[in-house]
Amino acid sequence: MATNRKSKKKPLWTRDFAVTSLSNLLLFFSFQLLIPTIPLYAAGIGGGQAQIGLAMGTFTVASLLTRPFAGKALDMIGRRHVLSAGLALCGLAVLGYSTAAVVAMLLALRFIHGIGWGISTTSLGTVISDIVPSERRGEGMGIYGLSNTMAMALAPLTGLWIAAEYGFHPLFIFSTVLAFSALLLSLFIRSERKKTLASSGPFSWRGFRKGLIEPGALLPSLLLFCTAVCYGGIVTFLTLFGKEAGIGNVGWFFVCNAAMLLITRPLTGLVYDRKGPAWVLFPGAFFTGAGLWLLSYAHSASSLAAAAAVFGAGFGSVQPALLAWTIDRTAPSRRGAANGTFYSANDLGIGTGSILLGAFASLVGSYGAAYRWSVLLIVLLIVIYSVYLLLTRRKSAQLKAA
Repeated sequence: MATNRKSKKKPLWTRDFAVTSLSNLLLFFSFQLLIPTIPLYAAGIGGGQAQIGLAMGTFTVASLLTRPFAGKALDMIGRRHVLSAGLALCGLAVLGYSTAAVVAMLLALRFIHGIGWGISTTSLGTVISDIVPSERRGEGMGIYGLSNTMAMALAPLTGLWIAAEYGFHPLFIFSTVLAFSALLLSLFIRSERKKTLASSGPFSWRGFRKGLIEPGALLPSLLLFCTAVCYGGIVTFLTLFGKEAGIGNVGWFFVCNAAMLLITRPLTGLVYDRKGPAWVLFPGAFFTGAGLWLLSYAHSASSLAAAAAVFGAGFGSVQPALLAWTIDRTAPSRRGAANGTFYSANDLGIGTGSILLGAFASLVGSYGAAYRWSVLLIVLLIVIYSVYLLLTRRKSAQLKAA
């Protein structure tokens, strides 16, 4: 990767970049409003613990199953129509939540919402990868990711406040307005790849089924999976860990984590563009593992906040760097499939962490011990990437010698 360019940089903050990032912010805010409130709503309409878990899991499964098809559709049909369809599904599903009087109807709407979410987020990720200049890809992806972070930091508390003060119906209406606002904004995105798509010939279902997974995205997606499993274990069981460790308010973890994401993502993006992925992935993995280790020994709000800051510095560096690396390894005509592969790994990792870490905590005796053992996944990330670098350098040396 070229690290020093004397030519003038292409502008990053274009109209399309700003509109796409804002549309992503609105979509994620709409989604994050519902993360802590949907379980409460499900319980209010008669759902038990198993049904509440199913309501959350159904969404993830639908999203995971949808992403590869959404990615291929983006490459074959085009960005604009696929994105609009996904955002419309999100808005309609959220609008329907307030009419769900029984759990079965809520589950059906969660499945539809998951499909819309998988299409929308894969589409926005693909559109932004088209827009960001290649020489500023790390910086651009880092800044774009801040829209996710801002929603993660502010929306859950906002959702709980609206539900407590005004009820679930106004909450769902507000979330619906945000989703459709994201749809409206997306109509002003001018960037569209049409003629450059390799698969721009006549549409066929046989051709559509081929190449749902992008091979160039598999290695970064595997590394992402390692970090996503850890994050899934944190978001699912942090409250129970807090009770185990005697920490009253675990919300500080998410606040401090989000704050570090806001700080590190733009900075590490610049490092990525100037030095390459290794200069971000190795330090990022170290801080992620150190954050998990510190979290496992946290016993107070202050030690929890410190662990969150360290973890956020690492996790906030690794994820956008892996996304930028995925795009660097992929032909423009396959960016939809690449994003589908990448985000599927994220969904699968979070789901795996949510399921397995609880069982592992029972096996090893505590959530703290489970968090310590999960550091091995970060070690695995470092080993896999190190082996890749060694093999790549050896192959390059052999080609030069020949």
